[in-house]
Amino acid sequence: MELLDIVDMDGNPTGRTVERTIAHRDGIWHRTSHVWLVRKNKDKIEVLLQKRSVDKDSYPGCYDTSSAGHIPAGCGYEESAVRELQEELGIKAEEEELYLCGRRTVYHDEIFYGEKFIDRQISNVYYLWRDLEPEEFDIQKEELESVRWMEIHECINMVKYQTEKNCVALEEIMMVAAAIEKKRRVRKKYEL
Repeated sequence: MELLDIVDMDGNPTGRTVERTIAHRDGIWHRTSHVWLVRKNKDKIEVLLQKRSVDKDSYPGCYDTSSAGHIPAGCGYEESAVRELQEELGIKAEEEELYLCGRRTVYHDEIFYGEKFIDRQISNVYYLWRDLEPEEFDIQKEELESVRWMEIHECINMVKYQTEKNCVALEEIMMVAAAIEKKRRVRKKYEL
């Protein structure tokens, strides 16, 4: 049984908890952390996509955020993000390495396997620089099938035009692209 903190609209725990399955059945607000791995390859920025396992309860077989997960009751955004990176991809990271892109409020209603899936989450979105080849990741086979790098603008177009099966939110990948560009401009401004 996975317990989640019930949160207010600012993502603050209310002091009450709920089982994950009930949160999705009843549309109860909870938190998630999303981390996008990024790298520079031949002067282009790439993002890592994970392909969700076909056995997942939601969006099976879809391309998704590099690493994402629900935040267990009593845990924080960064702590959970670092744990998910280790569990899903075998990546060791420090909280200080995460670059906060922003926060998303998710309202999403679906039907999976004949059951209601009402997603109400507050998500912190981060990026993390890592330059590894797909075979260097130690992926969690229960959660994902594979990983692949994709140039960030190609990824944006994939999401926008649904050229491949994915469950990436356009708002989120645009948030990551904007955060990377902002950091690049700041760095360039202070170069001599």
